Amino acid sequence: MSRSENMARVKNKNTKPELYIRRLLWKEGFRYRLHSKKLPGKPDLYLPKYNTAIFVNGCFWHLHDNCKYASFPKNNHEFWKKKLLSNKERDKNIYSKLNESDIKVLVIWGCEVQNMLKDEVYRNRRLSEIKSFILGKNSDVPQTGE
Repeated sequence: MSRSENMARVKNKNTKPELYIRRLLWKEGFRYRLHSKKLPGKPDLYLPKYNTAIFVNGCFWHLHDNCKYASFPKNNHEFWKKKLLSNKERDKNIYSKLNESDIKVLVIWGCEVQNMLKDEVYRNRRLSEIKSFILGKNSDVPQTGE
């Protein structure tokens, strides 16, 4: 299978990390809209009651800072560098537009979800931070995923 065939198979909606986060939040009583076309960037989840947009980003595609999963492929390096850096810039602009509209933005990284799946203590702590952010009790949720 060629690289382009492989990349064409990569989903951008309803990914496993996104479904996992959706299940956790649903169990906690949060209700949301999926991929709202009315909002810039079509967030993975939008919680209208709390005016919060949640993006579940893949570390590779969105260049998660200091993450082992975020690196430029060696083949066709310049193409990928340009593409991934433009993705990161686009994300920044989208988050800015949402913030200007008084919509809180939370980014949950793929590596965070992996850690949540592996470690129950980490999952509970991270879920508590996410809930506090959504409820407005903590406007500075750590978004590192490390």
